[in-house]
Amino acid sequence: MIVGVPKEIKADEYRVGMVPAGVEALAAHVHEVLVEEDAGLGSGISNEDYQAAGAEIVVGASKIYERADMIVKVKEPVEPEYEMLRKDQVLFTYFHFAASRKLTEAVISAGVVAIAYETVRSAGGRLPLLTPMSEIAGRMSIQEGAKCLERPMGGRGILLSGVPGVEPANVMILGGGVVGTNAAKMAAGLGARVTILDIDLDRLRYLDDIMPLNVHTLMSSPYNIRERLGDADLVVGAVLVEGARAPKLITREDLSLMKPRSVIVDVAIDQGGCTESSKPTTHSKPTYIVENVVHYCVANMPGAVACTSTYALTNATISYAVKLADLGWEKATADDPGLAHGVNIAEGKVTNEAVAETFGLEYAPL
Repeated sequence: MIVGVPKEIKADEYRVGMVPAGVEALAAHVHEVLVEEDAGLGSGISNEDYQAAGAEIVVGASKIYERADMIVKVKEPVEPEYEMLRKDQVLFTYFHFAASRKLTEAVISAGVVAIAYETVRSAGGRLPLLTPMSEIAGRMSIQEGAKCLERPMGGRGILLSGVPGVEPANVMILGGGVVGTNAAKMAAGLGARVTILDIDLDRLRYLDDIMPLNVHTLMSSPYNIRERLGDADLVVGAVLVEGARAPKLITREDLSLMKPRSVIVDVAIDQGGCTESSKPTTHSKPTYIVENVVHYCVANMPGAVACTSTYALTNATISYAVKLADLGWEKATADDPGLAHGVNIAEGKVTNEAVAETFGLEYAPL
């Protein structure tokens, strides 16, 4: 199989879909790997590094899409890439279809096979290709939130840790999954007072057992969220409904309950955001203010730490990429139900129920 790795062109995206070790693994299975010129520079990987691993360096994304049977990326195709997609081609990347009808319709129209990292499941039902980026985004949410709380960034002028004689900040985390757990660890390590809200009581029991004493758990409900918003200096939106749009847990009206110049970091923005006032931003212009609350809603947070993110992601994806290249997508997904769960759209049919339901489209089980 010919596997193509184009350069990411989404705003402020520095990751790349494959590292040289992945090229070497595919080459060892007698597959051809095409890497777009300079695709890895943002992650500290040179063209020579790829060539040494066995890749062919290709000038121009159009040639990659034209020749490759499977495209391995990081982020969903953006508009300039739509016209390069071709029927029966496999796209293996993050899609987050529920956040964009336009993307969904473009991929349906192109007739490609869209295998989404974020819905591939492990044997235990986990999301192994989403986890590494969720870990990074969770940790970054506190790093970025702490920066946004500084007065020059528009925030309240609060230090998360406080100092002797001055109270630490209050951090409220909506969701106790991978993002929320990593955010809590970081915030707690800095000395903040942390509250994690989740609807899963067993998860809250687990978090209560493993977290340090400055982390508390609370059952998530509209009432409890509103009650705690007034105390929060930093709110992290860390909810996930697999394949579907994130629920709106904070309304625009709720913002009036928050302290002036407090901060919301909405990590769920990839799935539409969990705050009614959230809209996607970029690393170049990461924040905006609504009702005197600073919103940070960067849709590709891990892209800012590409040297870490690229390797963390490809550690998880490469075995699946080799399987798809060796067997073809139909046999690979027939053999691996977890990988089959990653197929969101195939040859014009929506094969993910949550995506179909989001847009009122016909659902066609794989």
